[in-house]
Amino acid sequence: MLLTGSVAYADQQRDPELKAVVQHAIGEAECFTDHYDSAVWYTLMEPRLRRSVKDKDERLDILKQVYCETHRAGQTRLPPGLIMGVIEVESRFDRYAVSSAAAVGLMQVMPFWPERLGMRRYELVRIAPNIRMGCAILRFYLQYEHNDVRKALARYNGSIGRRDYPDKVIYAWTRWNGADDLGFPPLQTRLPPPPHQQQ
Repeated sequence: MLLTGSVAYADQQRDPELKAVVQHAIGEAECFTDHYDSAVWYTLMEPRLRRSVKDKDERLDILKQVYCETHRAGQTRLPPGLIMGVIEVESRFDRYAVSSAAAVGLMQVMPFWPERLGMRRYELVRIAPNIRMGCAILRFYLQYEHNDVRKALARYNGSIGRRDYPDKVIYAWTRWNGADDLGFPPLQTRLPPPPHQQQ
């Protein structure tokens, strides 16, 4: 899926369990975010994204979709900076990018997904469906790999056993840091009492 990568494992996203995961994500397109956290997110990230995305509306839409998909209710949270790193490496924020493996859009989703989900292929160049599908796929691989980010990224890219892709994404992630803890509850300062002492 990496624009300069090989086609060797491009079918990695064909994992049969993924269909239900991606279909569920598409079905829940609505997102509700904390207004303070989303304001902080836009304030931190919008100036950084200007270099790559010149159109303001497109920039804001990318940021909105990344924030919403990483904070999807009832799902394991994803670090938003990680998703920005994936998009940077996969497509350089070009929603029309097509790889040599035929992966499409911001998160380089394989073109069989829209057909399997009753959608049209052109929806892969739309910001919201592409980020929604990409996040669902990456979340699935993170759970599969017990939250080992490097292994999950290698599965996402179809480069299992190689470090170049995970290393690139993790390096890019460092450029998008500063907001990964938004939306998470504050850390507790005291441990709760043992169960036998609770009333």
